[in-house]
Amino acid sequence: MRAFKRWLDRSLIAQAVLVFPLAVGIAALFRRDEHPVLWVVHGASYAAVTIAFLAVQRRRVGRAVGTDPAGLAALNRKIRHREVPSDPEEQATMRRLVAEQLGKMERGGRWLPYWLGLMGLIAVGMLALGVASGSLTFPLVFAVAMSGFCYGVIRMRRVALDRHRYMRSALQGQSERVS
Repeated sequence: MRAFKRWLDRSLIAQAVLVFPLAVGIAALFRRDEHPVLWVVHGASYAAVTIAFLAVQRRRVGRAVGTDPAGLAALNRKIRHREVPSDPEEQATMRRLVAEQLGKMERGGRWLPYWLGLMGLIAVGMLALGVASGSLTFPLVFAVAMSGFCYGVIRMRRVALDRHRYMRSALQGQSERVS
């Protein structure tokens, strides 16, 4: 499992292999009346757009930080495992990566309450429609799933912020020891 996660983290091909069946499933879910070949065509186009977006995003962050995609994946793994690199050049690269990602998370955090509120309104609206129509099964399942999703987003964000703040302080401590 560890090798699969590492392969998925480093390779766009692995991500495409994962995204393509998901995209075909989504196309099949929303386009039930179409031929299955069209599901595959739509899934391939969705996967291509997703992989292109990921490649551009990875290249942009790599340029901002000053490393290649494989180095970026290695630095992100070190952040997840709270490993401070010993090489000063790698520390500087990691410092730029942590600053970039923390800035992005903090900017995105401004909109998080609005997004979560919108999702809550959608869940409440689904419940109201369920009460009005007399069928509560799907709206209740949807509301519970939406609540679980929102909780997962908040928890993952908190964990990521904790990791990045820890790494920022550890890297500042390393740079003070060197100076």
